Amino acid sequence: MADILARGNKGLLYLRRRVPVRFAEVDRRKIVWVALHTDSFAEAQKKAVAVWAEHMAAWEARLAGESTEAGERFEAARQLAAARNLRYLPARQVAALPLPELVERIKRVRGSGGRPDPVEARALLGGVEPTTISVSGALATYWSLAADKTIGMSDDQKRIWRNPRKKAVKNFISVIGDKPLDQIDRDDMLDFRQWWMDRLAGGEVSANSANKEIGHLSSILQTVNEGKRLGLTLPIGKLSLKEGEQRARPPFSDEWIREKLLKPDALAGLNSEARNILLTMVNTGARPSEIAALLPGHIHLDADVPHIAILPVGRHVKSRYSIRKIPLTGVSLEAMKQSRDGFPRYRNKQSFTNTINKFLRENHLLETPDHVLYSLRHSFEDRLLAAGIDERIRRDLMGHRLDRERYGQGASLARVAGLLQEIAL
Repeated sequence: MADILARGNKGLLYLRRRVPVRFAEVDRRKIVWVALHTDSFAEAQKKAVAVWAEHMAAWEARLAGESTEAGERFEAARQLAAARNLRYLPARQVAALPLPELVERIKRVRGSGGRPDPVEARALLGGVEPTTISVSGALATYWSLAADKTIGMSDDQKRIWRNPRKKAVKNFISVIGDKPLDQIDRDDMLDFRQWWMDRLAGGEVSANSANKEIGHLSSILQTVNEGKRLGLTLPIGKLSLKEGEQRARPPFSDEWIREKLLKPDALAGLNSEARNILLTMVNTGARPSEIAALLPGHIHLDADVPHIAILPVGRHVKSRYSIRKIPLTGVSLEAMKQSRDGFPRYRNKQSFTNTINKFLRENHLLETPDHVLYSLRHSFEDRLLAAGIDERIRRDLMGHRLDRERYGQGASLARVAGLLQEIAL
């Protein structure tokens, strides 16, 4: 039952409504009267909806506040404070507030009959300590807090994104233990860093790998600290190891590609999809994962200029610069004619890179031990550079950011196809 009625001598209107039965344990009143602070019935009707929604939110938070679980109690207190348009603060911070703010909070905890309401008091005066979360618990919490980072990713991309973060937490726990976040100190983090330094000295890992994992761990802990309003000062600064010169994957020489990789029957032992992914890379320079993810609608063999389109459909692309069209020429055009429907066996999966690299290694088709499938992308870029092709066109083809603002649409597909035809293998 709900009514908007005048109450008192000033003619101000109130919302009169019965307390829902499910909230009886947190509000013993049968009927509530809520001031709408207006004498206009039309305005009161508009206000009533929002006012009732606020009351419902507060009751829900108070109901959750009766939970015996520490984590739920803290979250309920935080939500109830928010429903009262206040920020939840621990008791020590509430005590340090300016006197007028402190008095206002104290006034607002009074329940029916003028007595303090214990649930309101816990929420507005900071009577619930933040819950303690372990490192493993932080990882479990992190996935939902960082859900925005995986928007647009395929299932396989999500798996690849999650795995190094799982590994970072697993390694930390193996070295330091599954400690509560509020008990992790600087020595723990320095011990974890030293563990990586020992592995680096033993030649097991690179500094880059160590820094990535330390970065993943730090990001997880900080995201949970902020997302759950734990208010911790985490000792995660200045932990990175000094990195030496990064070893770049060398490009295949044009001679090696022609005489070894494109030699008749050289790739006969590869399954057709893996073979055509490799051959498509030769004259497009596209990332292997971009080629494997191609959908039939992204392959335009009957267009005036045969080409493939790299689009964020069904998967996440590396950046907005990765969205592009690449003309098909030479062996890459022939390969795509054999794979008009794309590569369903490997679509949005990474297993094909291991398959191809293993085949190339076992059949002595790698120019040096440092060469891998990805080296074909570097070879294509080197051919673009050697041919004197404009930087804007090179970066558009490779899906790289331009070091200046992009103007216009860039070169036409036909113009780019003509340039690529000159360097096609």
